[in-house]
Amino acid sequence: MSVDVRRATDDDVEEWNEYVRRSPQGTMCHELEALRVQADHADATLHPLIGFKGQEPVGVFPVFEIRKRFVTTVFSPPPHLRVPYLGPALLECASPKRRKRERRRQRFMDGCFEWIDEHVNPSYGHVRTTTGFDDVRPFTWRGYDANPEYTYAVDLTRSKDDLLMTFSSDARSNVRNTDDDAYTVEVGDTEEIRLIYDQVRRRYESQGISFGVPLEFVTDLAERTENGHVRPYTLRVDGEFVGGILALEYGPRTGRWMGGVRTDADVDVPTNDLLDWAIMEDGIDSGLERYDLVGADTRRINRYKAKFNPGLETYYSLEYGSWGMRTAASVYDSVK
Repeated sequence: MSVDVRRATDDDVEEWNEYVRRSPQGTMCHELEALRVQADHADATLHPLIGFKGQEPVGVFPVFEIRKRFVTTVFSPPPHLRVPYLGPALLECASPKRRKRERRRQRFMDGCFEWIDEHVNPSYGHVRTTTGFDDVRPFTWRGYDANPEYTYAVDLTRSKDDLLMTFSSDARSNVRNTDDDAYTVEVGDTEEIRLIYDQVRRRYESQGISFGVPLEFVTDLAERTENGHVRPYTLRVDGEFVGGILALEYGPRTGRWMGGVRTDADVDVPTNDLLDWAIMEDGIDSGLERYDLVGADTRRINRYKAKFNPGLETYYSLEYGSWGMRTAASVYDSVK
């Protein structure tokens, strides 16, 4: 039986989010409300593709159509918003036979490609998968180039003491030996989101790097997401904001999104170590499984992230189009 791929409708909201929840590749940014927020701020047309084998859901694949002059492109996730991952999210196939599982996946992806070609006909495409999407052959067979990228993820399925013992000596010392009275870490709301956002934007601009993510995108995502959470962790000394990290929490995972940049405050407190540890502690308390440090491709930054003894995980950037179109689309933002 073939897989029927169509564009999801407003009547599919509850079902779509349930499929995302069930998928190993599902993230907060896959939820339909979050997709609509991304489309609004990317000036894009959202095409939430959904596939069925008979009445059985096979997967979802949100794509964003962006037209600039005479050029039509598709993205997942859309550019400029620094959404870490998106791409297809598949429903598990119960069959133990590889051939059947691969045929099901291939038919779903072929149906998505055919829908995109028929209804959008893009000159360029760019997809960034989640770490759970480990077979990109359907894309390469369709003419996409696949480039592996990497992130670090900390295993939270152990006690806090056991996790802390895996850290580097300086990270353990920073967590254990910093006086609890010297700082406070809290999870805030919209005001704390703004503080973290402003700090990140200033840090990028000080390095001559454009930071084009609208503040309204971040706040809209926090307010409108149905099941995920944008959690702004802030560290204060004597009541003054020193630094923060925006964490995205969904299902069994939490992860850095924005923040954790070098602070300009003159304080003798290991700000980012304490923020990362607070997120990990909360994750363990909540029964989460992974803390994604989001990115392991920048050598300078990796030295900091590696001291938490994370595992290395792979995801993929997938690109389609002529050399000229790829050059024109080189403004596509990296998350790192």
